[in-house]
Amino acid sequence: MSSTRTATARTPGPTARPYGGHSRSAPLRRVLVRQPAAPATGDEWSEFGYPRAVDQGRAEQEHAAFRGLLTDAGIEVVAAGPDRPGLLDAIFTDDVAIMTDAGVIIVRPGKVLRQPEAELAEQSFTELGVPVLGRITAPGTVEGGDTCWLDQRTLAVGRGYRTNQAGIDQLSAILAGIGVTVVPVALPHWHGPEECLHLLSLISPIAPAAAVVYFPLLATSFVQDLQERGWDLIPVPDEEFDSLGCNALALAPWRVVVVEGNPVTRRRLEEAGCQVLAYTGEEISLNRMGGPTCLTRPIWRDTA
Repeated sequence: MSSTRTATARTPGPTARPYGGHSRSAPLRRVLVRQPAAPATGDEWSEFGYPRAVDQGRAEQEHAAFRGLLTDAGIEVVAAGPDRPGLLDAIFTDDVAIMTDAGVIIVRPGKVLRQPEAELAEQSFTELGVPVLGRITAPGTVEGGDTCWLDQRTLAVGRGYRTNQAGIDQLSAILAGIGVTVVPVALPHWHGPEECLHLLSLISPIAPAAAVVYFPLLATSFVQDLQERGWDLIPVPDEEFDSLGCNALALAPWRVVVVEGNPVTRRRLEEAGCQVLAYTGEEISLNRMGGPTCLTRPIWRDTA
């Protein structure tokens, strides 16, 4: 395993905060990605639930292009890995950590095959000088893809097959120490525990009070909560849900990255005033069912 490497497009000044940001849409300054690990046996793809075998060469090419898109957008990209062979899901850096203004929370994935990734995440953040605010421990499970900032003091957390109540309780206790309230959101069974369904599978913030959403699988109480908070919600059509139409990474308010395809969702985003950047993700996203929010762990969003 190689050590964390940094490719810098915009280096924070000496007085800038190097980490933090309680937001999913504030200007993104610094982000952690993990380069795709190679298969160990060639059969792991079925264990991880992918529809087909991994094309490692294509994965590396697509990931390099994805990093280039972020760098060209003025974001400092910290590229870790590639990790040891077989850790195919480690590419989804968002799931194993939650960033706060007081440091990073290292979580414990609900997918057992992913639990070794927590150690890798902690190593990367230690190398970057980011303090560890807390850790989720057994029997608790939390995945970053189940977390969505509603405002700087409120974090929505999906409760489903990847994030359990014990994990939510631990996360709530950690965040209470810095004045953040956790709002649990019930997730549907959908296709069961073998298929990943995160809260961020159903909602992607694109501005402080706006998001692209897939209404059919969102809890009514959560939709009502968002509406009461004054959020604008842009719907994803049924035919673009499985192709990750609901997965959009905000680089700044009204500026997003999406996987190529999903023309209806893209048109709706643009009609709402979004600048939309797209990348090719046949291997790193569509084959693994994880979009740009999954591929990135924001280290620093500028909420000042």
